Amino acid sequence: MQYDFLPGGALPVPKGDEVVPLINRLAARFRNVVLTQDWHPRDHVSFASAHPGRQPFETIRLPYGEQVLWPPHCVQGTHGAALHAELNVPHAQLVIRKGHHRDIDSYSAFLEADRKTSTGLAGYLRERGLTDLYVCGLATDFCVAWTALDGRAAGFDVTVIEDACRAIDLQGSGAKAWQEMTSAGVRKMGSDQIISMPVPAA
Repeated sequence: MQYDFLPGGALPVPKGDEVVPLINRLAARFRNVVLTQDWHPRDHVSFASAHPGRQPFETIRLPYGEQVLWPPHCVQGTHGAALHAELNVPHAQLVIRKGHHRDIDSYSAFLEADRKTSTGLAGYLRERGLTDLYVCGLATDFCVAWTALDGRAAGFDVTVIEDACRAIDLQGSGAKAWQEMTSAGVRKMGSDQIISMPVPAA
């Protein structure tokens, strides 16, 4: 939930600001919370500006595969990279900064886009004895979906909180992401189901 992903930011997700208060309500139901934060250098390989003649949302091939080119966003130390001031999750124990390697993009909270470079999240969760993951935020079809899929691949039970997410929906990417997540065994729930739980979730 960073400013550049919200309306008025460099890479806004439509209606992304709507989920901030909902995430605050959800987070209060969990004892263990992890946040993620894109943290790109100014010349990051995923930025269209790093490739002369290229425009945002074009696709190129990089050594690790296909890469969507984005407008510069969430640059280290900028306002756009900051977590929203109204995000009220003081009990979050870990912030995973991702995308800080210049030559690799990163959507997933578990693995960067080369599918080799680990963020260390899986090890952290296992050391804590945590097995059930509930994922929400921005954007459904990129960071949320990649995190959910990698969580399943790493052996965790994963649920995406559908109404606490918003999608970019780039050329049907929203529907494709849900199809892939469902096929991988990712569950879908609404926030009301979680908020109404009689005891706080793990």
